[in-house]
Amino acid sequence: MSGVFAALFPRGRALQRQFMRTDSGRVLRYIDALEQTARLAHALVALGVHAGDRVAVQVQKSPEAVLLYLATLRAGAVFLPLNSDYTVAELEYFLADAAPSLLVCAPERQGALEPLAQRLGVPAVVSLGTSADGSLMLAARDFPTRFETLACRDDDLAAILYTSGTTGRSKGAMLTQRNLLSNARTLASVWAFTAEDVLLHALPIFHIHGLFVAINVTLAAASRMIFLPRFDPDLVLRHLPDASVMMGVPTFYVRLLKDPRLSRELTARCRVFISGSAPLLLDTQQAWLARTGHALLERYGMSETGMNTSNPYAGERVPGSVGLPLPDVRLRIADEHGTPLPSGEIGMIEISGPNVFAGYWPPSDKSRDDFRDDGYFMTGDLGRSDARGYVYIVGRAKDLIISGGYNVYPKEIEAEINALPGVLESAVFAVPHPDFGEGVTAAVVRAAGAQRPTETEALLALRARLAAYKLPKRLLFLDQLPRNSMGKVQKKLLRERYASLYEAAV
Repeated sequence: MSGVFAALFPRGRALQRQFMRTDSGRVLRYIDALEQTARLAHALVALGVHAGDRVAVQVQKSPEAVLLYLATLRAGAVFLPLNSDYTVAELEYFLADAAPSLLVCAPERQGALEPLAQRLGVPAVVSLGTSADGSLMLAARDFPTRFETLACRDDDLAAILYTSGTTGRSKGAMLTQRNLLSNARTLASVWAFTAEDVLLHALPIFHIHGLFVAINVTLAAASRMIFLPRFDPDLVLRHLPDASVMMGVPTFYVRLLKDPRLSRELTARCRVFISGSAPLLLDTQQAWLARTGHALLERYGMSETGMNTSNPYAGERVPGSVGLPLPDVRLRIADEHGTPLPSGEIGMIEISGPNVFAGYWPPSDKSRDDFRDDGYFMTGDLGRSDARGYVYIVGRAKDLIISGGYNVYPKEIEAEINALPGVLESAVFAVPHPDFGEGVTAAVVRAAGAQRPTETEALLALRARLAAYKLPKRLLFLDQLPRNSMGKVQKKLLRERYASLYEAAV
């Protein structure tokens, strides 16, 4: 009974080690993080946050945002990270659904979000900026640098991550202390992390990859990070010679390959480049190996489970495969009844293990509907395994789109498009994209006699309602949507028809 923070945070002499260094040269040691998370934990308690309460956080990436995550764990509360691009309209759903006791937002958004929070019954709103500023940091400044970290049970909630589906609204995946802790320790081991590692961190920290994988693995090994505010090729290439590990989405590697400065000499110190959150194209793998001499290590995970599989650190990394199940993960390819299929056959990927979430928020019997009677979670992903146990993702049972590492589900985008004046109906689907993996694309049918909106007008209107990563790359205006005999829109035909739409995209 200790919890993620107590189990992972370094102790003793390791406290004097460097935890993170920013692009501006700011250095934060583990002892500094320990003291600042104590102050922040005191501030959370003073703001009325109790054990089990949700703390909703929509801020820009900064060292203080990481410290807030750790402070929330120390206080026994539940961390709820929200994409910093979400509009006020989008935030309304998450705040209403999660019912947090505190909302932490960027200083410039506090004025717009306070009325929404008040209407939804969120008791308190505070701000956190990127320069150790904001009302939360001001409140924390005068609290003690010691805080008795709350003891947590393995099955206590540590975080809720909202994950996209293809029907209805996003669902909050409830992640327990055990989920986060088991995944951190397993990944630190299979990826051979040590205290000497330096992770180049260019990922966002509002989803599982940049937050729980990158941060928790760093803590588990008492290693350090070069903490960049965002992915920017210039920033990454500047700091790459000092890094031993980089985690990224395929888009990162695609963009870096376009830069002539990328070379074997520049990546000589790096021991491994890890890729995930979206499909990795074979062309990208081959080009990265040829340019740098490193074989990208692809893995497979999801918000509900953390990481499930990984290509070996020491062993064959098979292009097109997401690798082998992690040591404490049980994975099967099953038919519609949950019966395991022989190697080579395609079926549903189902997962069991200490990494698998507790169900969807709010806790109820219904939140377990995605589990088999024997406890296996039905991921919704279709795959197969070979005779050696390597897993291959062949598609998704639903029409989930992964663009640039972010999950996008068509129903939400279609609802916004269909609400535009002059639009009769729409169908949103994925098309291969050389930069983003999959490009969000919309086929739109105008109402009878309507000549508008144009593509430019529609995208401008959608920009006010949707986060940037959800915006369609293209709106294609059709006379009618393709349907089968039952009247169902055939998105497969749309994907095939426009498969080469983005071949010339930069």
